[in-house]
Amino acid sequence: MSISRRTLLRNTAALGAFAGAGLPHIWIKNADLAYAAGGEIKVGVLFSLTGTTAIIEESLNKATLLAIEEINAAGGIKGSKIVPIVEDPASDPATFSEKARKLVVGDKCVSVFGSYTSASRKAVLPVFERQNNLYWYPTLYEGRECSKNVIYTGAVPNQQQDEFVPWLVKKFGKKFYLIGSNYIYPKEENNYCKKLLEKLGGEVVAEEYVPLGHSEFSSVINKIRSTQPNVIFSTVVGDSVVALHRQYKAAGLDPEKMPMASLTTSENEVAAMGGEAAAGHFTSAPYFMVHKSPENEKFVEAYKKRWGADKVTHFVSEACYFQTYLFKQAVEKLATSDLTPPNIRDAVKGQEVIAPQGKVRIEPENLHTWLWPKIAQAKSNGQFEILVEAKDWLKPVPYAAYPGQSCTEKGLVEKS
Repeated sequence: MSISRRTLLRNTAALGAFAGAGLPHIWIKNADLAYAAGGEIKVGVLFSLTGTTAIIEESLNKATLLAIEEINAAGGIKGSKIVPIVEDPASDPATFSEKARKLVVGDKCVSVFGSYTSASRKAVLPVFERQNNLYWYPTLYEGRECSKNVIYTGAVPNQQQDEFVPWLVKKFGKKFYLIGSNYIYPKEENNYCKKLLEKLGGEVVAEEYVPLGHSEFSSVINKIRSTQPNVIFSTVVGDSVVALHRQYKAAGLDPEKMPMASLTTSENEVAAMGGEAAAGHFTSAPYFMVHKSPENEKFVEAYKKRWGADKVTHFVSEACYFQTYLFKQAVEKLATSDLTPPNIRDAVKGQEVIAPQGKVRIEPENLHTWLWPKIAQAKSNGQFEILVEAKDWLKPVPYAAYPGQSCTEKGLVEKS
């Protein structure tokens, strides 16, 4: 049977008029049920397995899959299995956006776990906001974002710097050299660092940014020699972390006199560069692999058993792990017929879980996470020694650098 183009257009228009008459809730409801059809709950896993940030993101993929496998082995979520759909965005923001749309629109995932860099998070954000879906972002980041479509489980600047910068000034001195990768995260973290230094009477002797994937730091090393800072404050990411540390060591610089203090260097980058290149430098983060707790011992043991005895855990893979369990708890609160991204978002507000780092909580006001700040020094064996631990968990303040603004349940509010 053939149908003319005119007939097809007329019928399509009629269907549109039908939908506009207030009846499409029937179809929307059926679409919602599809999120848990056949005893399966589809989620996207969107971390780079190739490209410059694969050095860190492949471990985020592994931690997420480990948590999903554990949940499924224990019976799933009220009998439904989590089905991960894994995509490789190849360290490219445009590809992140393309893959995010596939997962949300094409695969009908009820949530997506993904991203390391802020550039990739910013690239996918329009997809999740337009489709009213939910993105679970595990990485420390710069704050200054207030989306109802993202659950932020990594640290924001006040949770990494409020104790770290004063500690560095007291221990080493007030002259800081700021070096970062050239995108929004390092620039906003450095903005907050400069505000703290101003209060402490500190000085920024230089501020420089290098392209993502940059590997030649000879000019940076020469500037460090000439400016003689007390602290090199580093927010370079990915392969660049390895290159910077190795070239620092090759240049004969001394971490006892002029250490690198990082917000981004984890056990994963240390494993890639070798412990000798990392030894003596400092990182501020909510989690380190050596942290003592029953939950962390279980996490580390399970991760090594699943992915290899030589593998390490770190502060972003730990967030990937615990945020998957927060997703589970949120979904458990909902009836199958109510399983939608907005309902999961509302259900996760105020949720707590005993993570490897300690008890964490989703702040209902801004969808960020209460965390446990720590300061640690890298050792030649590839691990860290924790030197300072917060006495209590710290509330996330994503607009700490902008006191005139606040992220609330109603959205971004300008304070008078």
